[in-house]
Amino acid sequence: MNATSEGMSALAAVLEAAYGRPSLEPADPLAELVRGILSQSTTDGQRDRAYTALRDAFPTWEACRDAGETALAAAIAPAGLARQRAARIIAILRELTGPPGQVDLGDLRGLSTDGAYRRLLGLPGVGPKTAACVLLFALGRPAFPVDTHVLRVARRLGLAGPKVPPARLQELLAAVVPPHLILPLHLNLIRHGRLVCRARKPRCGDCRLAAGCATSRRN
Repeated sequence: MNATSEGMSALAAVLEAAYGRPSLEPADPLAELVRGILSQSTTDGQRDRAYTALRDAFPTWEACRDAGETALAAAIAPAGLARQRAARIIAILRELTGPPGQVDLGDLRGLSTDGAYRRLLGLPGVGPKTAACVLLFALGRPAFPVDTHVLRVARRLGLAGPKVPPARLQELLAAVVPPHLILPLHLNLIRHGRLVCRARKPRCGDCRLAAGCATSRRN
């Protein structure tokens, strides 16, 4: 499959025929950022449980910032690596604290997409995927987060070589996927990776993309 605008539009159409066109309500930038930290190297379910527990224990970001690592780690324990994540979240919230003592990421909306991306990458522990998630899910910007499912499907379809890193694939997809298709294609690639194009025992016989997939032909 060719990594062109036309090719990506065709890919999006096939996946939408299978799964529909998903949509999401815009998230709060800071909430999405913290969710991104919690999602690193864990499952969506564990992330969601940890985030809910965090907000239940500390209803404001200022309370979260001032809680201390031990209390914060206890709240986010469902995500695993609680100490490391707690230290990272507190460091981010402290860096985002303005003169009135309030935690704020509102300035992100006034920046260009590249400027907002660089701003996010400058925060402690924020990598390309987390930054792209904030841009896409909170700001509606043309960023294409690459998680393990997107990476696996893209490599099997020949959109990226086996050694292309996720950050480079993010840049490639953001450049060639039509902006209005980025969100639904991203979500449908994840769904396809979970349900059909699985890491082990991919269900190639049930895959609507099999005709253009080298992995399917080998299987």
